[in-house]
Order: sequence, then structure tokens, then C-alpha cells
Amino acid sequence: MKIFGLSITRQKSYVGPMTASDWGVSTGGWWPIVRESFTGAWQRNIEISTESVLGFAAVYACVTLIASDIAKVRIKLVRKGDHDIWSEVSSNSPFTPVLTKPNHYQTRIKFIEQWMISKLVWGNAYVLKERDNRGVVTSLYVLDPQRVKVLQSPDGDIYYEIQQDYLSGVSEAVRVPASEIIHDVMVGLYHPLCGVSPISACGLAAMQGLRVQSHSTRFFENGANPGGILTAPGVISVETATLLEKKWADNYGGANAGRVAVLGDGLKYERMSMTAVDAQLIEQLKWTAENVCTAFHVPPYMIGVGATPTYNNIEALNQQYYAQCLQTHIESIELLLDEGLGLDQQTPLMGTEFDLDALLRMDTATRVKAGADAIGSGGVSPNEARSRFFDLPPVDGGDTPYMQQQMWPLKTLHDRPTPAVTGTAPERLPAPNDTVQPPVKSFIAALRSKAMAEGWAS
Repeated sequence: MKIFGLSITRQKSYVGPMTASDWGVSTGGWWPIVRESFTGAWQRNIEISTESVLGFAAVYACVTLIASDIAKVRIKLVRKGDHDIWSEVSSNSPFTPVLTKPNHYQTRIKFIEQWMISKLVWGNAYVLKERDNRGVVTSLYVLDPQRVKVLQSPDGDIYYEIQQDYLSGVSEAVRVPASEIIHDVMVGLYHPLCGVSPISACGLAAMQGLRVQSHSTRFFENGANPGGILTAPGVISVETATLLEKKWADNYGGANAGRVAVLGDGLKYERMSMTAVDAQLIEQLKWTAENVCTAFHVPPYMIGVGATPTYNNIEALNQQYYAQCLQTHIESIELLLDEGLGLDQQTPLMGTEFDLDALLRMDTATRVKAGADAIGSGGVSPNEARSRFFDLPPVDGGDTPYMQQQMWPLKTLHDRPTPAVTGTAPERLPAPNDTVQPPVKSFIAALRSKAMAEGWAS
């Protein structure tokens, strides 16, 4: 059969699914929806459901923060040129359209966002390619990871079994070779092709946080009064106990919580549950959220957990967040797109690169200082600094880097003549650019003459 113009054959040697024994996890597809936080948890109904865990604010915040921060960064198509310098390619390249508009229903931002959400939540992101008659990739589709299964043939070839997905153009279940799938693996703890989501590490803490919130909801619905027991001095019948329980719940529970109870016949009310102070509700919620941040490598203050660092250095904070959390995902996407689009096979060499200026944006004072230092050091021209740091157009005469004339190479200083023993002065070193000296000397001489004539210099 054909899919996206690619002939798919089913006649090759047997291709079998990767079973549970291949990576040492429970059966039930590529990756089970319900995970065990510890051995025997499932039998005790202690389950970590992905859908439930996503309802915990810290998990939702970490996933959406990472996905949106990477998605907002523009992807550039670059080419390796002279002196091994990478420069952005013009928009008329055949690879530009798929990076600008990956498919017919998603923008570039939503495509990368869905890619990252699939990787963070399920541990794997599968992207299906669509090619034209030239073999050039024209569309990319992020597949539902629960509809994809990795298959392995006896000779080691990798295939992907894709279930029906009309949005991605797959009208029936089909097996495609690995060359037609971009597979981004989170962390292969059990198998190189089986990514493990951070939820596996923080799921139990997230479920605990949800239970704490659920308990606190019931607690405050009851007027912040904990449950308890009614005790009697003597033996009472089951009918009497049931009646007392009903009357107590009707008169002093729910919206009636906090009303004055009048007890007789020796009845006594005793509190059982812990109060919010006893249970340290806020501390428990903070700990569960911090545990989630640890699994996702997100600084807690970025999702509203804990205090924000007091030192005023936005660039340093962003650099820390980029290095410990975002960099590995960004580098992975760049490499996978280079291989998936065939950019690494082009001559001259081409590739993709995220424009990190939108992510690591400096404050105004730091940006001005960085621009001035870059120009003053002679590393960049004024026009390059204007474009890089201030997003300003070039000006006439600003394309040449320059440096102050008193800067001397160490070798020139080392090779200067040695003074004679008599103490005579060494010969004057030639100026780096003697051609500019006469105009400068004339200007200085004229300025000195004027100063002497006006009487404010001798």
C-alpha cells in the first residue's frame, strides 16, 4: 500500500512487537497508562493515572511551561559557509515551508508544543513525515503516542505500527519503516526506544497532592470542623446509633457545620481527624509540588512554588533554567529535524537552529553593556551589535570592527629593542597603522595652538 506517496510493504521478514520482556515493564501496549509507584501498588489500588496526575497544578504547570517556552522560540534554517560559520538561509529553500507551517492544521508553535507535551507526558514523541515526488519532506504530524507501537525485526530493523489517525492522514493501521518516523525519546531507562516520562518519578507525589487538596476541600466544606465520634456511657442499639448518626449529619454537617450541638443522656463528641495545622497542609502541598519540579528539572519559583531568588540577574536565572531543563530538549529537536529532513546530507551542510535570543532575553542595562563591550573589544562591528542587541538597522560606516590604537600584540612588545646599558631610550616602535598618524598629529597640534592662543594651556 502507499501512504503519503511512500510504498509500504508487508512482505519482509517477520516483524514482531517489542514485548514486556524487551524492556522489563508491565504489558498492555507500548507503555501502560496506569503505572505502579512500587511493587504491589496495583493490588492495593494505589494507581498513578496519567490523566489524574495532569490534574495536579504543579504537573500541569511544569509540562506547559517547558512546552510553551521551547515552542515560542523560532526555528532557523542555517547553512555552513566559509570559515565554518553558520548563517541563516533565505526563505526560498525547499526545506523552509515545513519549518514554517509543519502541517495543514497546526502552526509552528502548536506543532512544537504538542511534540514536547507528548514527550513529557508519555515519554515518547512520534512525528510522521509526508513527502512529495522529490522525496522532500513537506509535512510533519505529531502522532498520538497511544496509537503507535515500535516493532523490531530479527535482523534489527525498526518499524512503527500506526493505528488509524485521520487527522494525520492515516486511514488504516499501517507499519512504516523508521526512516519515515521522527522518534524523540525522553529517557530510555529500560530500553533505548522506550522513553520514560518524568511522571513516573513524581506521579506518587502528585497523587498525594491531589488527595491533600481533596481532603482540604471536604474539610472546608464542613466548616473547617474535622470529623469525630459520638460516644455514649452505655450500650445502645444499632437502630439508635443509626438514628443518631443521621440526625447529627443533618443538623451539624455540610452547610450546618458550626452550629451549637446540645447533647444529652451522657453523649460526648470526640474529634478524630487531624486539623489543617496538625497535618501541615501547606507544607505538604509545597513538598509535593517541589517533588514534581525536581522530576521535570524546573526551578520551583518558576511555577509559583517557593520564593523567587532575591538577586536581580534575570539573565543568570534564565541561563540556569535553560542549562538544566531546556537545553537537552532543544538540542534533541534540532538533531532529529536535521536527520529527519535530510539536512545533514546536503552540500553544503545545512541544519536547524533555535533562535535563543527570544528565550535568553537580557534586560535593557545588560543589553546596552554587552553591546558596548562587544564593540569596544573589536569582536563585532557596530552594525552587528545594533542588529544583535538592539534590533536596529545598519548605519553607514558601521560594518567594520575597530579597536583602540594603544592595544599592542604581546609578541610586538616582547620583540621590542632592549635599552642600552648607558640608559639611552629604545627606538620608537612603529605604530600599527602609521598612515593614520599625520591627520591625527595635525589635529592635535592645531588643538594645542588654539588652546595656547586662548590662554588656557601653556
